[in-house]
Amino acid sequence: MSRFESQNSRAWDNLAKDGAPLARPASDADFVNPLATIDPAGWLGESIDRWRVLCLAAGGGRQSALYAAAGAEVTVLDISRAMLAQDAEVARERRLNLRIVEGSMTDLSMFAAGEFDLVIQPVSTCYVPDIAVVYQQVARVVRGGGLYVSQHKSPVSLQCKAKPKAGGYVVEETYYRDNPLPADEPSRLREQGATEYLHRWEELIGGMCRAGFVVEDLLEPLHAKPDAERGTFAHRAQYIAPYVRIKARRTGPVERNLFR
Repeated sequence: MSRFESQNSRAWDNLAKDGAPLARPASDADFVNPLATIDPAGWLGESIDRWRVLCLAAGGGRQSALYAAAGAEVTVLDISRAMLAQDAEVARERRLNLRIVEGSMTDLSMFAAGEFDLVIQPVSTCYVPDIAVVYQQVARVVRGGGLYVSQHKSPVSLQCKAKPKAGGYVVEETYYRDNPLPADEPSRLREQGATEYLHRWEELIGGMCRAGFVVEDLLEPLHAKPDAERGTFAHRAQYIAPYVRIKARRTGPVERNLFR
């Protein structure tokens, strides 16, 4: 395991143990309609029953449990043992069948080529220096015609501090960079103790296309609130969209037609 992977593993272990908001399992309300919870845009259609789904870098007892509750055959991979422990606990409590794998998003060699119909990845690519490696790994394990649904921190959001200055939210970090971002105060935007990297749009979108995917849709999830207090996450989101969510399809012959 590399130095940045070890550091991020420890950071997420600590976040899970502290009950941080982004490290909490799904709630009872989330399970009322699990497919609607995980797919509010309707990208996955009316059913994912029996789909082979990889929840990539998605430990914590939320993503894996909700996809399994929606009928999918779920594998969850994460670098944090504490986050995966929450997946195992939720699976026991709700009698869900999960395959749990501890590992890095940069090495999916334990999976067969074309093993999955869908790979989903919540915000996590910011923890690796080279996003192209992740895309190459995902392209190998998702079947032709399969989907890759991923969410990323937007580049400009990572260029700006979480809190405003006198003139507003200021771009402070360079866009063209190979080195990690400097630490910022812990917030919903930056995880305490983690090493993070900024990926440019040409890497986020162009890199996905070069790896063998066709982008079918792109959303910026709305977190802005017009009446939010200055300096809060919802106030900042009025000026800087924090995340981007991408739906992409693997090119190549369709090997298994599960999509409605």
